[in-house]
Amino acid sequence: MNIQQRELGQPAIDRTVAVGEARRLVKAFGYSCAGLASAFRTQASFRTDLFAVAVLLPVALWLGRDWAERGILIGTLLLILFAEIVNSAIEAVVDRIGFDYHHLSKQAKDLGSAAVLLALLICFVIWGGVAIDRFQLL
Repeated sequence: MNIQQRELGQPAIDRTVAVGEARRLVKAFGYSCAGLASAFRTQASFRTDLFAVAVLLPVALWLGRDWAERGILIGTLLLILFAEIVNSAIEAVVDRIGFDYHHLSKQAKDLGSAAVLLALLICFVIWGGVAIDRFQLL
């Protein structure tokens, strides 16, 4: 679209494209909510992690001295939930393929589990560092 067309009052973005994109985003949000609900319904480890996040969220707001620090603490909690969902998705796909033992299936599940472990380690390191700094333990 050129400048002359825009001066004539024609929109810069086609209305049907914008409406279609908005519908796509609403559907994508619905799929994401369905995924979170599925994780909550079917994954005990996700429920456990979600409970821990609910307990630690107020602690993060208290422990962090500014909004950046609080955001990092909360981000590490969300990282654990993210890793748990990715791990569950990997396990679901592997189980969908079949329950017969295969070394690649084991490797995929182990890698998903390792992602959760790394997320937990990142959380512990950051929370520990903030606590050490806050209470001047070192």
